[in-house]
Amino acid sequence: MALYDQHPVYLTNSLSGKKERFEPIHGGKVGMYVCGPTVYNKAHLGNARTFLTFDIVARYFRYLGYKVRYVRNITDVGHLESDADEGEDKIAKKARLEQLEPMEIVKQYTEDFHEVMRQFNILPPSIEPTATGHIVEQIEITQKLIEKGLAYVVNGSVYFDVKKYNQTADYGILSGRRIEDLMESGRELDSQDEKREKIDFALWKKASTTHIMRWPSPWGDGFPGWHIECTVMSTKYLGETFDIHGGGMDLKFPHHECEIAQATGANGKPPVKYWLHSNMLTVNGQKMSKSLGNSFLPHELFSGNHPLLDKGYSPNTVRFFMLQSHYSSTLDFSNEALQAAEKGYRKLGYALKDVKRLMHSPTSHIDQELEKELQEQIEECFASMSDDFNTAKTIAVLFSMSNRINDFKANPEKIGSVSNELFDRFKTAYIGFMEDVLGLPEEVAQNDELLAGTINVLIELRKKARQDKNFSLSDKIRDDLKKIGVKLMDGKDGEMTYVIEN
Repeated sequence: MALYDQHPVYLTNSLSGKKERFEPIHGGKVGMYVCGPTVYNKAHLGNARTFLTFDIVARYFRYLGYKVRYVRNITDVGHLESDADEGEDKIAKKARLEQLEPMEIVKQYTEDFHEVMRQFNILPPSIEPTATGHIVEQIEITQKLIEKGLAYVVNGSVYFDVKKYNQTADYGILSGRRIEDLMESGRELDSQDEKREKIDFALWKKASTTHIMRWPSPWGDGFPGWHIECTVMSTKYLGETFDIHGGGMDLKFPHHECEIAQATGANGKPPVKYWLHSNMLTVNGQKMSKSLGNSFLPHELFSGNHPLLDKGYSPNTVRFFMLQSHYSSTLDFSNEALQAAEKGYRKLGYALKDVKRLMHSPTSHIDQELEKELQEQIEECFASMSDDFNTAKTIAVLFSMSNRINDFKANPEKIGSVSNELFDRFKTAYIGFMEDVLGLPEEVAQNDELLAGTINVLIELRKKARQDKNFSLSDKIRDDLKKIGVKLMDGKDGEMTYVIEN
């Protein structure tokens, strides 16, 4: 029996607003699409949190034994400055400002994005398509929507007819917006606007004479709209209906709403079974933004080179910090929270290093209570992750397991009081949930190696003090180490071990 049969996953579907049991369209397989970055600037922490969320989703499904096809795109054309289909293409504008070709901008910031993903230990997707690589398909689906009467051509541009679509479908099904409210709010159409209604959105935009990024189409030279790109790339690689579509909460409207309308209009059925959305970041309780001066790029977080940071933090420490909150909740950055995360990750990391070295030596006595505790901890790991990918609860269980690992390290004879099979499952679960599911590897930095060497020197000094019956010095070494979170334990034959406490 596969692990996914033993541990069914429940996820909060943004479409229904309810927690639902995950039932894949194709047994044993998961198809997931996540909106990738528009590569016109350096990757920011909001990007990192979104893609970390779906890295965890993909990792856990794979850990349970599912075959996962994870598609995450690169938007390299068509994302205009305004959701109202106005302004310049973001990439073209950046290219103009830096006096570069648009594809130079795309290459530069795609490489930056990949480097940030690598630093955060976010695994690459199965497929990473680009919008410019799917122009033909975008023209084809636009033509299909025109033929179905759901899109119209004006002066070389093509717009989706939201009111016409809403006669037989529900524009707003994901975001909860009502078309009547959308019609009343926002800017009014002016004499220069080509749209029939202000809520209509572009499928294809006519290129001006100065627009560099342009392709021939049945309606003249132009470029695709932002929303149509994801509809094409998701359905091409995952089918007209697939399991999961994810992204940041800021994409729910209009981007994801428009994706649903386009795909439903073209194919006659909703494209996605489960929608998942990650929440936003704040800093000291305020929304992260450049205007407030409280936003920082990943490299600033790693180096500590920012006015709001007391020091730098390793990428995996930041990853651990972000996983301490559920993906659907707001995540608040502060120095205090990051420092606590660094301390907590170090504790779990030391336990990970130690548990790999622990070996089972059977004894004649089986401790039923201890066996029950280990079994419950293993099950709680699966239960927490299967409950809407709750990494925060999973980490809490791993802290309990690390306490037991520290106890096993100090008292190896206790390992033999549980069965070899159960100990192996306990060991496998801790390693698996740390490394494979949460993506938190051992992180033995140079200063950690220095700390270990220093502790061992102090242990030898303490041994010498005890041999010389200098018990006041022996106790002082033990007590001073305890003050900085290092607990010494006296074993048999005068041997000493230590654990790093949280």
